[in-house]
Amino acid sequence: MLWLALASGTAFCEALKDATGKQALKSLDEYSVLLGFTSTGALLMAILMLATEGLPTLGPDFGLALLVGGGLNILAFTLYTRAIKIADLSLTVPLVTLTPLFLLVTSPIIVDEWPTGLDALGVLFLIVGSYMLNLKPREGFTLAPLQALMANPGSRMMLGVAFLWSITSNFDKVGTLNSSSLFWGMSLFGMIAIGMVPFVMQRAWQKGGGSVIDGLQTDKSAARSQAPFVVLAGIFNALGVSLQFVALTMAPVAQVIAVKRMSTLISVVFGYILFGETGLRERFLGAAVMVSGVAIMAMD
Repeated sequence: MLWLALASGTAFCEALKDATGKQALKSLDEYSVLLGFTSTGALLMAILMLATEGLPTLGPDFGLALLVGGGLNILAFTLYTRAIKIADLSLTVPLVTLTPLFLLVTSPIIVDEWPTGLDALGVLFLIVGSYMLNLKPREGFTLAPLQALMANPGSRMMLGVAFLWSITSNFDKVGTLNSSSLFWGMSLFGMIAIGMVPFVMQRAWQKGGGSVIDGLQTDKSAARSQAPFVVLAGIFNALGVSLQFVALTMAPVAQVIAVKRMSTLISVVFGYILFGETGLRERFLGAAVMVSGVAIMAMD
């Protein structure tokens, strides 16, 4: 069960990446943080790849996987980073566990992996868990938690991320099988980093009153103070993604992603301890129910 250990390592790295990323977002915009940690991650994976496995032979489907998966991930990571910037970790991150729900539709189409008999029960757990994230026991069981979920911009963004990642997770597998885990990770995050450059330049232009250089100088002190957190986010991201892509070569997409989503439980605790977020009991229970749902879906 080596894939299980690798996917569990991915979960822990994901939670650490979210916590360090949210800290950096206190004084930096999402585009700068994304550019910093994806470029750091791509560089680390490139070094590790050259030191361990060298350049792989690319399969015929690599280009398509990178074009589609990379393009969609630019949007998904932008929404993800924006969501954790404007809303609580403990409220937004657990919603990513809905990715396996969408995988029930996307996996059969893209990689010919079909739902199993336990998937219906897992879906029920996902729905109940997402309801519990905003549940207030004193108010009883009403539609208010679902209404609160949809009213929160960060939550809506994270639902979009869950759907996008149900597509990109399949292309991650295609890309990995047509290259190698480290080469795919380097290529993917390098593409995301490149995609962030125009947005960073545009922000700098606006802040500098029409001068990119002046705009970058304006952000210099903030960037310097948050640089350690951006670099740490990149390191955790590179390590977590590398472990995930190796696991994807050993097990079905849905199972790997299910274990990876254990990171939501850790993120809820980090949100409470590091950022003073409230509603720990309800959000932890809701996240636990959602993780149980994806675990059930991965049992077959």
